[in-house]
Amino acid sequence: MSEGMLKNGISAGRLEPGQYARNFSDLHPPLDKHEAFVEADRCYFCFDAPCMNACPTSIDIPLFIREISTDNPLGAAETIFEQNILGGMCARVCPTEQLCEEACVREEAEGKPVKIGQLQRYATDIAMEENAQFFTRAPSSGKTVAVVGAGPAGLAAAHRLSMHGHDVVIYDARPKAGGLNEYGIASYKTPDGFAQAEVDYVTAIGGIEISLGQRLGGDLTLDGLMGTHDAVFLGIGLGGVNALRAEGEQTAGDGLTDAVDFIAELRQSDDLSKLPVGRRVVVIGGGMTAIDAAVQSKLLGAEDVTICYRRGQENMNASGFEQELAAAKGVTIRHWLQPKRVLSENGKVTGIELEYTQLKDGRLVGMGHTLTLPADQVFKAIGQTLDDETAAGLELRGGRIAVDDEGRTSRPGIWAGGDCIDKGDDLTVTAVAQGRDAAESIHRYLSGN
Repeated sequence: MSEGMLKNGISAGRLEPGQYARNFSDLHPPLDKHEAFVEADRCYFCFDAPCMNACPTSIDIPLFIREISTDNPLGAAETIFEQNILGGMCARVCPTEQLCEEACVREEAEGKPVKIGQLQRYATDIAMEENAQFFTRAPSSGKTVAVVGAGPAGLAAAHRLSMHGHDVVIYDARPKAGGLNEYGIASYKTPDGFAQAEVDYVTAIGGIEISLGQRLGGDLTLDGLMGTHDAVFLGIGLGGVNALRAEGEQTAGDGLTDAVDFIAELRQSDDLSKLPVGRRVVVIGGGMTAIDAAVQSKLLGAEDVTICYRRGQENMNASGFEQELAAAKGVTIRHWLQPKRVLSENGKVTGIELEYTQLKDGRLVGMGHTLTLPADQVFKAIGQTLDDETAAGLELRGGRIAVDDEGRTSRPGIWAGGDCIDKGDDLTVTAVAQGRDAAESIHRYLSGN
């Protein structure tokens, strides 16, 4: 154990310098050509393709795998990008074990599905490395569309709108485009600047301008956008973070942090040895953000990392693979615990008191007895909320923007997709599908249909 790991409190430099690069290297190294051929040969090329039905973007999976098996990776990439222009990122971060691979006949028969996600990465990586462009813009329509949010939904919408000849301006509040893909995903899933490379690849079709540092509800208003554009698409994600609703939360001081902010800071760091992390870390939550924050804390040198979730393992939003990954990295996951009180001294977090929970008549209730975990750092990862200012004047449903099946909001001329809508499920692949489909609806609207 290094001297750095023994430091109490929140500290940088817990590991030897070379260990950071090893810890944050690619989680799934890419398949080489021979490995891709062997894996593609395992596919049955099912006629009814249950894997394809399980994909939110409906990629023709048997077709692209057959194209790989015949040494046509660019053809495979085109098949993927026709349905999912962010297929490269989805190949890295999509919970394939819950979607296409869970539906794979090989999974049903052998418990070992075809590695669809890794095959998708094999093809899309080759296409992006060669900058192979499969789509061109239609003749200019003379129409302009504002896309607010440069995340998966916004990029997918912008690309499809550009294909139809519409001019697109993407507005984003952050200094870089990419949204969740750039700021919200664990570094070991998308190393080597892949998110920005994908933004460049998607926008290479032309007709897409990106304007950064522009925030809806601040620099931008819906009225203003409608006055200067023919239609608006909102892919603004969820900007707020749910509170713990625990005693001492407001006065905890240093050490109580939103997990999304921690992940974003880590993603933008050019020297992980300078990024501070607690020696003892507790993460509150049960989704992907909680797993990413916990695993990366461990990889930064935290000695003791615990995830606390208020319900049982089967209720966690994080996939089984992600839970196993956390356990393999040394993270402890504890269930049936909810935060009751954040402990602090002299403006610094010292621990968290949690109450045991149970289901009673179908409702989650506290049991009255508690557990205290010492901690230098507590991360909140219990879900995000919509910033009310960004959706002013739009109908909300369940705290998110209400849309119909085409992504149309309550206000004519405005569409929405991704995490900000009531049909969102916090998956990159779903956001891509919603952005793509909303773009088709916008095109019909702008065409007079």
